[in-house]
Amino acid sequence: MLIRYGYEITLTCQQPTALVCLLSVHEDRAADIRVPETTFTTPDVPISTYRDLFGNRCRRLVAPAGDLTMWGDATIWDDGQLDRVVPDARELAVPELPDGCLVYLMGSRYCETDRLSQIAWDLFGTIPAGWGRVQAICDFVHDHIRFDYMQARSTRTAFETFNERVGVCRDFAHLAVTFCRCLNIPARYVNGHLGDIGVPVVDPMDFSAWMEVFLDGEWHTFDPRNNVPRIGRIVVSRGRDATDIPLVNSFGPHVLKAFRVWTYEVTGLQPVQGHSRPGDARPDTLVTGDTAKHT
Repeated sequence: MLIRYGYEITLTCQQPTALVCLLSVHEDRAADIRVPETTFTTPDVPISTYRDLFGNRCRRLVAPAGDLTMWGDATIWDDGQLDRVVPDARELAVPELPDGCLVYLMGSRYCETDRLSQIAWDLFGTIPAGWGRVQAICDFVHDHIRFDYMQARSTRTAFETFNERVGVCRDFAHLAVTFCRCLNIPARYVNGHLGDIGVPVVDPMDFSAWMEVFLDGEWHTFDPRNNVPRIGRIVVSRGRDATDIPLVNSFGPHVLKAFRVWTYEVTGLQPVQGHSRPGDARPDTLVTGDTAKHT
């Protein structure tokens, strides 16, 4: 199938403010792009790109004082299959893990392994190691947390999520990632597009967060927020947690004025034509402080 995806984000800054943005599809899907991403800003500002420590494509720019709108749109090919389920996938002992996995066993800003380690072993320590144990973690997190956009908080950690029992998709992912790491299972945080393909439309379209877990020598997708295999997942960025891969990281204060995301199946290739295209996207609108952070 073909999936069209994109975003329109407007920020308001009181003064010129440096930004680092992670909004483009991850390089490992580059071969699947059918209509290359078209991006622009209003007003037009210079943009440079670089790869971060995790291989994500990052854009650097300076937002002027006032409003800045960032817009992007592309079409990607997808096999249309549900997330892969491998019930026999086994855990690897720490000495067997590749060096690159070790960082995903460590605590991080939003994933306090030290505060949740005993809880993790109490809850999941007797469950047989492997895919089933990771799925048990997702089942617990899915049932333990109440999803509520109005309760979103950009500073909420996994430990706070466990105790408050409310959050958004990033909180579900942080808690599940932390539990996995506590059990010596490498887990990384993922941000990307996930359209309502094959499922009922419930919420306004947004970027989504899930996790990837290293089992049997491969990274596998798990989604504690939805907790069912889904179609058309598009990875934008991967990291230890949301600290590493905010959609917009501003080096100074900003206000999120408008935020719109679209992800939907299309039947043909429609070339993007600059500023005339935003109205073609689905009119899904959501303003939330969960999509950006400032330092």
